Amino acid sequence: MQGEADPAPIGDSEDDADDRSSEGPAVLRGARWGRVVAYGVLPALALLLAMAAGYLKWLDSLVRDPQEARIESVRAATDGTVALLSYKPDTVDKDLGGVRDRLTGSFKDAYTSLTRDVVIPGAKQKQISAAASVPAAASVSATANHAVVLVFVNQTVIVGNDAPTGMASSVRVTLDKIGDRWLISGFDPV
Repeated sequence: MQGEADPAPIGDSEDDADDRSSEGPAVLRGARWGRVVAYGVLPALALLLAMAAGYLKWLDSLVRDPQEARIESVRAATDGTVALLSYKPDTVDKDLGGVRDRLTGSFKDAYTSLTRDVVIPGAKQKQISAAASVPAAASVSATANHAVVLVFVNQTVIVGNDAPTGMASSVRVTLDKIGDRWLISGFDPV
């Protein structure tokens, strides 16, 4: 009949409807917490982890950079010292001329002048040869762009046909980092 209401579906009583309406806010509360976690807590946690990783990387570089500077500057001072103090009379121009690319500043100018005016002519005229070795070297101080290295040098000098003369000395080598190379800017006997 047309005026009668449809009977309620089976199992759908007023009690069940009340249960569903009371579950609604609980389900919504759970969904809200899920969204808070997904869109708030997890991104914040990821950001904190990224910031912590960046901070630790920065701390690592603070420790690592001076150590690398020490190692590189000691190697450059050692190799540079041997090159500065070693030559043969036949190749003295080439030996000492090639050293200039390891030098910088006023020391480069002074070394160039000394070798051009005194060492090269003397080595050719008197047949002087010198061989240097560095048995030990140590970093005195090092920053990212400046270093001081103490170098212990053994040098053997032969004049003409005379017997070799050995000398031991120590030198304070000052270096500056220009680009990616350590260049000698000071060479002072101590």
